[in-house]
Amino acid sequence: MTDAVKTHCPYCALQCGMEIGPELAIQPRTDIPANASGALCQKGWTSGELLTNGERLTSPLLHGEPVEWDVALDYVASRLSAIRAEHGPDAVAVFGGGGLTNEKAYTLGKFARVTLGTSQIDYNGRFCMSSAAAASIKAFGMDRGMPFPITDLAESDIVLLAGGNVAETMPPFVRHLSGPRMIVIDPRRSQTAKLAWLHLQPTPGTDLALALGLLHMVIAEGLVDEEYVAARTTGFDEVRTSLASWWPERVERVTGVPVYRMRQAARAMAAASKAYILTGRGAEQHAKGTDTVTAFINLALALGLPGRHGSGYGCVTGQGNGQGGREHGQKADQLPGYRKIDDPAAREHVAGVWGVPAESLPGPGRSAYELLDALGTPGGPRAMLLFGSNPVISAPAAEHVAERIASLDLLVTCDFVMSETAAMADVVFPVTQWAEETGTMTNLEGRVLLRNRAVPPPDGVRSDLDVLAGLAERLGHRLETDPVKVFDELRRASKGGPADYSGITYERITEEKGVFWPCPSTEHPGTPRPFLDSFATPDGRARFVPVQHRPVAEEIDEDYPVYLSTGRVLAHYQSGAQTRRIASLVKAAPEPFVEIHPDLAEQLDISAGDVVRVTSKRGEAKAVARISDAIRRDTVFMPFHWEGANRLTNPALDPTSRMPEFKVCAVRVERDS
Repeated sequence: MTDAVKTHCPYCALQCGMEIGPELAIQPRTDIPANASGALCQKGWTSGELLTNGERLTSPLLHGEPVEWDVALDYVASRLSAIRAEHGPDAVAVFGGGGLTNEKAYTLGKFARVTLGTSQIDYNGRFCMSSAAAASIKAFGMDRGMPFPITDLAESDIVLLAGGNVAETMPPFVRHLSGPRMIVIDPRRSQTAKLAWLHLQPTPGTDLALALGLLHMVIAEGLVDEEYVAARTTGFDEVRTSLASWWPERVERVTGVPVYRMRQAARAMAAASKAYILTGRGAEQHAKGTDTVTAFINLALALGLPGRHGSGYGCVTGQGNGQGGREHGQKADQLPGYRKIDDPAAREHVAGVWGVPAESLPGPGRSAYELLDALGTPGGPRAMLLFGSNPVISAPAAEHVAERIASLDLLVTCDFVMSETAAMADVVFPVTQWAEETGTMTNLEGRVLLRNRAVPPPDGVRSDLDVLAGLAERLGHRLETDPVKVFDELRRASKGGPADYSGITYERITEEKGVFWPCPSTEHPGTPRPFLDSFATPDGRARFVPVQHRPVAEEIDEDYPVYLSTGRVLAHYQSGAQTRRIASLVKAAPEPFVEIHPDLAEQLDISAGDVVRVTSKRGEAKAVARISDAIRRDTVFMPFHWEGANRLTNPALDPTSRMPEFKVCAVRVERDS
């Protein structure tokens, strides 16, 4: 390299702009709004080390032994053909990832439905934004995580963040929160909560009751924006009636949040001329996550926030392409452009772009956890192709998931390091990573960005697009491998859909530093704030939807008397397959831990540094104790970047989004003998 190449960070959904210079030197860009102040987190600063990591895979592996590419591709194609012939097309599953580019996500969905003819495709983004997506579609008719530019937040008076810890998960985000007062809802006094004007610390799994209580107060104190509600919404009377039983004292008993603090929050939100309500995984990763987000959207609507410049509701997307990943075909029930796979018109349009009969496309398949749970069972998939995911670490009830994966007749993974799941595979294809390929990503604002190839991949490494095309060719189909041509096809497939990318080009993205969807023509400016004039519902009005609180899927009891909550730490990302290979990040956070309140630690005779055993009905994990009053007395916290935490978590699913209940389960905590 002689010149710096403009691209984006390989990690979270901020997709911070960066430049890669000679000797892989990383510098932040100042022309990308997400980090226009020139900020990067420590993960971003060290991301160049991923490109030279000594654990990089550079040759296909067949049963653990290096082989030529043609040998590996021939083997996989032959096995897929045999399994499909014996058990049918749904005997082959495809599991994707929220870090794949839009081009890869699109091609993966096309490969599954056209080349394989399988309905069994989903992705780890199901574990990210699915509850917020379902709630947003109900309320607004469209899901775009944050339907406003992130820079709008700085202009507001107050931001309520329910279940998010952006100070650790995406630190440059905090630069946009330096102006408004923050209200943070979290069972822990996280690094974000420490920055808050007001911290509400509910019992895990009671965010829904808290949202109902806040709206009850807004109504009771006459703080509803009645003019907005009458002009821009429907269904408020039914919601008003449904809240009658959620008086403040009852909410305090359920949540543990004092009434006076709830009043502070409700009155502050109502008094603000500009305000936002944001939700994160802490509120969403529950078996009632869709209803919880719906309750916060109802609160936002009652205050007149969505669809106003300087105010609104948004979801803080986690994974780098969690937004785009589900818009273009990885999700079990969706086709490109955020079209529903069971919509006849959607099927006709996409099938026309793909050159196949609409009736040949399969219908909806299993959601992510249900798909993993069905592997190797009678009637379930016998083979799985895995792209950009590490479910042995990241899925709930992970020990059970590992058993299901081990029962497959064929596991094929595409990865650039030997993740815990790749280590179980029959075939591992070594693939390119972020700076070795070109492709688009859609960040948490719905802004489509361009990652440019900055360095060539190591010898022996190919892109995921090449892998899919190589397999498709052997199975009698043709897939494009040039990212520009794939994106042009994606544009045609998305045209007319809710997530319309048809007016977006690589050239526009470069010139405009990103383009907001929907963008239905090359003359269209893009849509940074889609709800200013109307919502994406048939009548243009937002929908209030009545919901009721219900207990967590697994209550504490005598055998499992403590709540477990999980989350991230600053130095690591997702399952840690990348960050646990960067020396400085490992030094900053070398091992998992169990955060315990001093009172609970004293009760259990646990001291800081003790090895602690945490047991749930699904398994056990061991980690070092950290004693901290930042956690509730009835709760312990574990980060999920290492093997262990997700052995414990509960796979109980939200009935609408099919999101597992990652964020709360019942455990027993004891000092390890």
